[in-house]
Amino acid sequence: MNINFELYRVFYIVATLGNITKASQKLMISQPAVTKQIKALEEQLGGELFIRTKRGVILTENGREIYNYIKQGMNYFEAAELQFTNLKKLETGTVKIGISTTLCRLFLLKYLDQFHKQYPNVAIQVFTDPSKIMRKMLKDGTIDILIAKESDKEDDDLEIYRLGELNQCFIASSHFQELKNYTISLSDLNNYPLLFPKSPSTTREHFDNFCQQNNIKMSTKIEIASANLLEDFVKIGLGIGLVTKEFAVSKAKNNEFFIVKTKPTIPSIPFSLITLKNSFHSFGANKLIEMIKKDIKTKN
Repeated sequence: MNINFELYRVFYIVATLGNITKASQKLMISQPAVTKQIKALEEQLGGELFIRTKRGVILTENGREIYNYIKQGMNYFEAAELQFTNLKKLETGTVKIGISTTLCRLFLLKYLDQFHKQYPNVAIQVFTDPSKIMRKMLKDGTIDILIAKESDKEDDDLEIYRLGELNQCFIASSHFQELKNYTISLSDLNNYPLLFPKSPSTTREHFDNFCQQNNIKMSTKIEIASANLLEDFVKIGLGIGLVTKEFAVSKAKNNEFFIVKTKPTIPSIPFSLITLKNSFHSFGANKLIEMIKKDIKTKN
């Protein structure tokens, strides 16, 4: 049985108010139209729903049974409308973001702070899986937004909005003091123990491609998935590590390690806000995207 939802809504209003005149005023339609829709519902269901009295209408036994079910349904619809309104007003909801810990600290934290202050009731979930995994999470809807270093080949179904660039550099501890204030070729640097981000990673991908294009061969002593752990390995002298320069500068100033000057210069890596084309974002995600893009446009 496929009954128009509007007939149930009219029935619910009439039954709740117990009066067709009041129901017509609430529904903003004529009394004959209300009566006609009630009769249409009764015909489709195959039984009377109301008893007409001088004071109004009262439910039949069958009418009371169906009213209890329809009341629950209407309550769910009203709750759904209220939830949607709250989502629209950013009084609830969740924003799911994929981003590396490095980019989160260097770029996103200030926006999250601003967003949370304006919309404290919107939950924020941050995922820090490898970028290739997070691209898959973006496509299957697990996350709303991905902020990541751009891959050499991005899929056509992704919307890429350039945010900035990050640089790579090698860092070393006092165990390799002879390299301080000295510019060394990458080929000669290969004679030292080298620490690299573990593959697959966008940082590693860009560096390997750069070396290949310049016929530079680099051997790896240790591969490390965590950027923080790689720095710890450098500090105790296990090798010279490839890291994000913007993240290392402040620590280098504190003499935790120093930046090794190399030639040729390692190219920067662009990073972007990545979303799925033609997809609907939550109100919270849209507001965060708008906030980030507005700030980037102002800076440019």
